[in-house]
Amino acid sequence: MDRLALVLVIIGALNWGLVGLFSFDLVAAIFGSGSTFTRIIYTLVGLSGLWSLSLLWRERSQTGGK
Repeated sequence: MDRLALVLVIIGALNWGLVGLFSFDLVAAIFGSGSTFTRIIYTLVGLSGLWSLSLLWRERSQTGGK
């Protein structure tokens, strides 16, 4: 679950980078602006960001670090 959340957070970060630098929303360009699938992608990215917050407070041994 952690890896999936991380992948979605990275996708969201890259999309926001494109929006900030070039005013280009890749997710909306692929799936259509305001479409149901676009909203699902945005929701999953947001939920993944919230899930990733939990990584800040986990013990290092639980996250696989040494």
